[in-house]
Amino acid sequence: MPQASSPLPTPDETQSGGGLVLPLIPASAFGIVLGTAGLANSWRAASSYWGLPQEIGEVLADAGFIIWIVLIGLYGLKWLVFREEALEEVSHPVQCCFVGLIGVSTMLAAGAMLSWWPEPGKALFWVGFIYTIGFGVWRTGDLWKGGRDPSTTTAVLYLPTVAGSFVTAIVGTQIAGVTFGQMVFGAGLFSWLAIESVLLHRLLTSTELPELLRPTIGIQLAPPAVGSVAYLSTTSGPSDILVLTMFGYAVLQTLLMIRILPWVMKQRFSASYWAFTFGATSLATAGIKLGQRGADEPIPGLAKVAFGFANFTVGSIAIFSLLLLVRGQLFTAKRRAR
Repeated sequence: MPQASSPLPTPDETQSGGGLVLPLIPASAFGIVLGTAGLANSWRAASSYWGLPQEIGEVLADAGFIIWIVLIGLYGLKWLVFREEALEEVSHPVQCCFVGLIGVSTMLAAGAMLSWWPEPGKALFWVGFIYTIGFGVWRTGDLWKGGRDPSTTTAVLYLPTVAGSFVTAIVGTQIAGVTFGQMVFGAGLFSWLAIESVLLHRLLTSTELPELLRPTIGIQLAPPAVGSVAYLSTTSGPSDILVLTMFGYAVLQTLLMIRILPWVMKQRFSASYWAFTFGATSLATAGIKLGQRGADEPIPGLAKVAFGFANFTVGSIAIFSLLLLVRGQLFTAKRRAR
């Protein structure tokens, strides 16, 4: 069986010789935008629910937008300068699904813009949506053809259709209306349920995930948590059994993530650990919004715990990422040929 590859290239692969050294930004790096924007949404919700400072959420939203701009520029540079590596990523059985994060992060960046530059924000949302639906249909169509090595079946399969649909519902409802949001929520919901069974079958019956791929299991938390936020974004009134069911499943997934964290952390820290952040922040946002809708205990108490957990998760991963960035070890670098 071929050995599975890491979702992020291993650092320290710079080539000797003349020419400018440039970072090889993987598509999975856009998970940094998801985690930062997700925490911004949590703080925005917390400021209205608990009266916490609004400025923190706005600063985080701006930070996520700036990170998105930087990553978009560097990823575009990768296609211009290192096209062979970019094409290899798109055709890779694991790394390819991370390419869907480009559209998802673009829609989140658009959501950040809506409060201070609404019209360009709306235009940017549609760019992200068109990319997301186009990539999701293209990639899923390839998956339906079969011929896939079961060892490469990981939670990254959620990214093209599930993450794309749920984030479209969260941001798109503000722009295109409730009917649009509920339609794409449905697309994400049924895609999640279909893929979930495949992933659990692989985890329970196939070979153990290689250490390099273990951080991707953090994505497993995202569908029920992000789905809860998407549902709350497309509905109004008191919380109902469907959203409480999804939220409860997200809490269970969080406990499972904590249970297997020592096993995951056998893989040294890298930017791939940002896979845990969007689900963690969405769990907090969902809990807060459920509290705002008048949900009884234990929801308000769980919301406080989830909010603290989200801040700890994103904060610790951000600190370790900054340390690697300062050392020049966060991403692979390659020397451009003259």
